[in-house]
Amino acid sequence: MFSALLSIIYISFISLGLPDSLLGSAWPMMSDELSAPLSYMGIVSVIISLGTVISSLFADRLTRRLGTGLVTAISVAMTAIGLLGFYLSQSFAFICVFAVPYGLGAGAVDAALNNYVALHYSSRHMSWLHCFWGVGASVGPYVMGAAIGLGMGWRGGFGIISALQIALSAALFISLPLWKLHKSDGAEPKKANQASIGIIGALRLSGVKAILLAFFCYCSLEATAGLWASSYLVEHKGVSAETAAILASMFYLGITLGRFICGFIADRVGDKRMIRLGCFVIILGITLIAIPVKSSYPAIAGLIITGLGAAPIYPSLIHATPDNFGKENSQAIIGIQMASAYVGILVVPAIFGGIAEAHIAFYPFFMLVFALALLGFTERVNRVSKERSVDF
Repeated sequence: MFSALLSIIYISFISLGLPDSLLGSAWPMMSDELSAPLSYMGIVSVIISLGTVISSLFADRLTRRLGTGLVTAISVAMTAIGLLGFYLSQSFAFICVFAVPYGLGAGAVDAALNNYVALHYSSRHMSWLHCFWGVGASVGPYVMGAAIGLGMGWRGGFGIISALQIALSAALFISLPLWKLHKSDGAEPKKANQASIGIIGALRLSGVKAILLAFFCYCSLEATAGLWASSYLVEHKGVSAETAAILASMFYLGITLGRFICGFIADRVGDKRMIRLGCFVIILGITLIAIPVKSSYPAIAGLIITGLGAAPIYPSLIHATPDNFGKENSQAIIGIQMASAYVGILVVPAIFGGIAEAHIAFYPFFMLVFALALLGFTERVNRVSKERSVDF
């Protein structure tokens, strides 16, 4: 039964990744059919992101009241409704309406599942689960492309992924008894006298502000690296647009491959060392990207190495949360960590867009600032965690 639950969690992480890249791959066709400007994709993306931030902040309260299994099942169902709404929508306004359940579902399930895994499974599984998220994110555009190629259009792509999410939601509802195997350690509803620490209470804990800034920096770096890699290779290295689009995916390939590899060593090395090692590898990769030569090969190698360095950081930061701040506080803190991460994804790449208009060459140096800040904030959390353990 325990292995059956773990299998469901792995499938859920694939499901988390599947919708993430659908909008971008479908939007050129959607904008034509819906008579919406290309720039309107940003509006839809902002609605989804805001919904994700809001549901992440309320994930602790929901999980304590309903339990991880039920929150996950409901959240996946909400995402399925959002995707089904995209399939049925005949106007841009309805796309915006259905973007709300799409985003709300994604944030709650992300926070709830990550906390459950951090409490009940090893760092190895956290790395592999996030690797599976990368598999889902990579498969999504292929599903959309296949649907378009078979004449089903962009609606067919959303319809297929929606059907998969509906099937997963049904499986999650059926599997609810399995989640009761581990009701302790803060992953399941608490008694009335064991109230949640809440957002304000969590922010008062030593080290929480630093970990929130670490999440913000990491996701800002990752999103900027992925979104602007192609433009940097075209504008600064003279690579053709077609080739750059393929090469830019090397960063995400590095993350996915790196998380698979990290799963074999994470338990022996430990979360804190994995984070530290990842930061140094990122800095090495960014340095290669910044080498002032005409050849694009150092930059391409740098993108892969940066991805490999990024691979262990997000899973390890999450998995270390119960140890850093206590199992009883982990759900509240992971929820606001997710929110901080999504804010970075939403805001920072757009800020770099203004810089890129004039100086795309600043791409590696912009990322280096966040890499160094990430290292500093995570080391600050390590010191606070060590001091707390000594006090106890």
